[in-house]
Amino acid sequence: MKKFLVVVDMQKDFVDGALGSKEAQEIVPFAVEKIKSFDGEIFVTLDTHKEDYLNTSEGKKLPVPHCISGTDGWTLDKNIADALKNKNYCQIEKNTFGSVDLPEMIGNASGEEEFTVEMIGLCTDICVVSNALLLKAFYPEVEITVDAKCCAGVTPKLHESALDTMASCQINVINRKEEVN
Repeated sequence: MKKFLVVVDMQKDFVDGALGSKEAQEIVPFAVEKIKSFDGEIFVTLDTHKEDYLNTSEGKKLPVPHCISGTDGWTLDKNIADALKNKNYCQIEKNTFGSVDLPEMIGNASGEEEFTVEMIGLCTDICVVSNALLLKAFYPEVEITVDAKCCAGVTPKLHESALDTMASCQINVINRKEEVN
C-alpha cells in the first residue's frame, strides 16, 4: 500500500509572516518530525498569489497581501524546507484554498495501488479542511488522516471547528488535544 503525506501551505507568511501566529510557529517542530519520519511520497502545497492579490475575490475579503509568488513570504518555512531536502516530494502551487490538481496527482502517483493520505499544515480551518474534503470527495473509500498536532488554524477555536468538520466527514483526526471540562 502506498502512503502519501500532504504538507499544506507551510510557508513563511503563514508561520511567522503576514498571517503568522504563535500556534503556527508551535506546530513547526512537530511537522518537521512528521516529514523526517514519513516513509512515502510527499506532496507540498504552496498558496500562490500574484501582485494583484488585493483585486481578487479573496483579497477583497482578506485584505492582507500574503504568499505573493517569488517573495520571501511565499517560500516554505526554513525548518520545513530543511526537513524536505532528502525527501521525494512534489510541490503544487495553488491559487485558492483547495488544490483542484491534488486529487489527480495523488491518483496518478498511486497507479493502481491502494493508498492512504495523511495531512498536516496551515491553516486547519481554511486550506487543510478544503484539501481534505476535496480528497475525500474524490476518494471516499481511501483512509484520509489529519494530524491535529501538526496543524494550526487562524484561531484555536476555528482549528477545533475544522477538526470537528473533518471528523464528521469521516476523515480520521489524530493527536487531538484532550478537551478540558
